[in-house]
Amino acid sequence: MDEKKPTPRKKGVPMNNKPRVIYYIITIAVIFCLTSCSNLKYLPEGENLYVKGEVAINTDTIPERYIEPLTENLEALLRPKPNTTILGMRPQLYLYNIAGEPKSDKGFRNWLKNKVGEPPVLLSDVNREYNENLLRNRLENVGFFQAEVTSDTTVDNRKATVTYTATPHIIYRIKSVTFDVDSSALGKAIKSTQPGSLLQVGRPYNLDNIIAERERIDNELKNKGYYYFNPDHLIIEVDSTSGNHQVDLYLKAKEETPQKAQKPYTINNIYIYPDYTLTSGGYQRASPKNAELYRGQYYFVDPDRTFRRFSLARLMFFQPGELYTREDHNRTISQLVGMGNFRFVRNEFVDADSNKLDVHYYLTPMPKKALRTELLGKTAAVYYGSELNVNWQHRNAFRSGELLTFTVYGGFETQTGGNVNLNSSFYRYGLEASLSFPRLIAPFDWQPTRRYTPHTVFRTGYEFLNRRTAYSLNSMRFSFGYLWKENIEKEHDLKVLEVAYVQPRNITDSYQAMLDTIPPLRHAIEPTFTFGPIYNFTYTNTMRTERKHTVYFRGGLDLSANLYGIIRGANAREGRQYQIFNANFSQYIKLDLDFRHYMKLTQNATLASRAMAGFGYSYGNSTILPYVKQFFMGGPNGLRAFRARTLGPGSYTPEFYGEDNFFADQTGDIKLEFNTEYRAKLASIVHWALFVDAGNIWLQNPDPNKPGAQFSRNFIREIAVGAGAGLRFDLSFLVLRTDLAMPLRIPYRPAGERWVFDEINFRDSDWRRRNLVFSLAIGYPF
Repeated sequence: MDEKKPTPRKKGVPMNNKPRVIYYIITIAVIFCLTSCSNLKYLPEGENLYVKGEVAINTDTIPERYIEPLTENLEALLRPKPNTTILGMRPQLYLYNIAGEPKSDKGFRNWLKNKVGEPPVLLSDVNREYNENLLRNRLENVGFFQAEVTSDTTVDNRKATVTYTATPHIIYRIKSVTFDVDSSALGKAIKSTQPGSLLQVGRPYNLDNIIAERERIDNELKNKGYYYFNPDHLIIEVDSTSGNHQVDLYLKAKEETPQKAQKPYTINNIYIYPDYTLTSGGYQRASPKNAELYRGQYYFVDPDRTFRRFSLARLMFFQPGELYTREDHNRTISQLVGMGNFRFVRNEFVDADSNKLDVHYYLTPMPKKALRTELLGKTAAVYYGSELNVNWQHRNAFRSGELLTFTVYGGFETQTGGNVNLNSSFYRYGLEASLSFPRLIAPFDWQPTRRYTPHTVFRTGYEFLNRRTAYSLNSMRFSFGYLWKENIEKEHDLKVLEVAYVQPRNITDSYQAMLDTIPPLRHAIEPTFTFGPIYNFTYTNTMRTERKHTVYFRGGLDLSANLYGIIRGANAREGRQYQIFNANFSQYIKLDLDFRHYMKLTQNATLASRAMAGFGYSYGNSTILPYVKQFFMGGPNGLRAFRARTLGPGSYTPEFYGEDNFFADQTGDIKLEFNTEYRAKLASIVHWALFVDAGNIWLQNPDPNKPGAQFSRNFIREIAVGAGAGLRFDLSFLVLRTDLAMPLRIPYRPAGERWVFDEINFRDSDWRRRNLVFSLAIGYPF
């Protein structure tokens, strides 16, 4: 076959699409905006453009490592903010200027000026005295009681910079902390919280810590029954007269604290309204006379019995006669919301007898049945397709909060450009049924979480895939497992058992001929039977938007037939290979790791990075992972400079059939991938990105039909590298992404010729056709 491989393909990526004209139009338009004439000529007479506000720390009393974060903290307070810049230019200001004065509140010019554009920020808009006081106040709040702030303005070519010089002097530290409370029940409760105080002797004075301390004490008191207490009932007095730059802190309960806030409360009656609807009269409270008592603890107002009593009673953390605690309060609400059956969940605490509270839970159900239809368009490189999903849901199927779902789907994908091959188009259809219980169904008492509602999920499905000119596949699957959240950042997905069965059908004569010529293609149509547990753990704190650094981690372990294969004594290398339903069962251990890091550079710019690793170890009854479990490389969410499944394994050269037919079916048992992407806002809904991707896949064992494919100590030399740029259109409900990428390192080229920087030639149409990969996708790649 070597003589049929076109030599030019080794200088680029096989079968890449032609660049889209629209992309170049957009790129040229953006460049035009960025390089257009200066915005200064649009400034009013006598005005200067405010381009920068900066803070200089003038002190030798602060350790060097603290000066930079303090400077950033102070500069973030300055108002107003200068116009947005990109590479030193102000495209939004330029669009505002060229839009002129719109004739009405509608139309393109108004949209360009007021929605996309940004009015000039002038020096006259800056109130230096206000900013000085703001900075001085902030410095005092972090312990610099004698701070001084001055400011100065410099103007260069009508561009103004305001510099604020801050002189903090010596920071004040905490000398003593006194909980100055009386001997009342409330005073003793406050005093008992002192061991966990955030205010520690020797630490710098900080107003934020004082506020946090009041909230900490309030939270602890809430867990001791003080329902009506709040942080405003506490005061912390500061005495700075002791000298030597030290302060004494005195924590007290205010004298005007209401009597209700000074008493702990217990729970009286608990009322549950499972089928509550909002009326013009608002929430209508029940009483024991018109409610049904369940197990002597909970009153149900549900004459139609829409829910089984136990299904809601087990979610209640309050019991009559118990002390009120905020922890039980939040847990109950979280469990009710986590059921997934209610549109609104509201609770109300009402004074009952002395120091007692009645609790009312108003639960407004979602529609019991729902039908949803989705029509999706998909594109990646030269592949285009569509998919239709019809989803029917029945909430509360058995009156205990169960969710019954039936899904029918169908779709197709076809190659409309580039070089057509036998895998160029396919269609598929299938159906899936799932039943989710909002509790754990197990033969033993297991409660992995008390804060969130766990789910037991049964799922089964069937799919038919038809690659019209090659083969078709029938696949069936069944799984049973549990989903639960440990806390807001940690989630677990345990499939106790997943069974998958894949059987090929209708292998065409043309594809059969290919199997004789290119043996690796046979793996895609081998009958497959897998069964075993799968566990996935996810950790993320990306919802902490106030943090500069956030992370996402997902780790997965997939096992198949490990114990069964050992019992049977399977050994494929020695000819002892066994079947289930006419398919060799797969015996393997597979590990997936996905780590992502997000660093917020500015309010509108982020550096996102990802590292992925996958390892599959086949043994006993198998020598390679089943095709559907293998890793692949490339595509719009991976190495974007290479089309999906076209890269690897290792330094193996992709197979061609004839001059133009290429099989995008490269898979492996081991995977490494690294990505980093700079993301920034361009204007309005338009964002842009620069990215670099690297990685490859490898086989666990040598394959004589794929030289260079096995993982070895030289794997670093077989890493592919690509880079590119793209636009993202953030429509709030979805992100439309376009990427244009090119390879920088091609691992299947001869050693010493894999870096291709010297071959980049954007003027060469043939180079562009073979190397530029355009992707249109939904959502961010990671």
